[in-house]
Amino acid sequence: MATLKGGGTDRDLFRCISLASRKLGKAPLALDAAALAVAEKARPGWDPAPWTVDQAARIRLLLAAATDSDTFVRRLDQLCATADLDELVAFYCGLPIYPDPPRHRLRAAEGLRTNMKVVFEAVAHRNPYPAEQLPEDAWNQMVLKALFVGSTLAPIVGLDSRANATLARMLGDYAHERWSAGRQVSPELWRCVGPFASGPLLADLGRVLETGTPPERAAAVLALRSASDPEARHLLDRHAALRDAVAARGIDWKSALEFN
Repeated sequence: MATLKGGGTDRDLFRCISLASRKLGKAPLALDAAALAVAEKARPGWDPAPWTVDQAARIRLLLAAATDSDTFVRRLDQLCATADLDELVAFYCGLPIYPDPPRHRLRAAEGLRTNMKVVFEAVAHRNPYPAEQLPEDAWNQMVLKALFVGSTLAPIVGLDSRANATLARMLGDYAHERWSAGRQVSPELWRCVGPFASGPLLADLGRVLETGTPPERAAAVLALRSASDPEARHLLDRHAALRDAVAARGIDWKSALEFN
């Protein structure tokens, strides 16, 4: 690493990165609570808990060799162009701590376009970068794609703070497409709908309260609790027993998925 700092050739760097798995293995990094607290303090929203030793090493090597921003971006692009799946996941996991964050928006967008769920989640999950850097249309597409590929929404950093009316309408349309095809709708979908629920979206939540599965109905209650439209209160009042059960059991968006 000392040889790479501020120097070393691309070839030196790429070779070291390619050898990370062989030399260090793929064991979990196994960070304790204190280490995770340091990570959170250093970079709010950054959660490297799922990282493996080789992933951490690859990112550390890339950062250690950093010189100027142009060189860093060029090297990252080259590495991603030839990376295997494990390497790609590592490079995308590193987005929160790369220098000059705006320079990596296209790289993040590339990771979100992939059909490889594990790569998509390396960008979308436990990663503050999308919430901080993606424009609204790209953010909305990321959330919608997460549902489309069967990925959970809870690990998306900034999910509530970046909720918006356009996304709520998109998710309502998506729910109708699923219903028309006789398919289930993830209870998590309603989390981004609730704050903007009015008119047809309130009607959708009313439908979920009437006909949904227990997790869906609990999610509808949580969504309606975040709505500003007075009709949301009326809907909750018509399902007072469910509303009160959700409150009494302290159900949140994570536990709602297991509500019965």
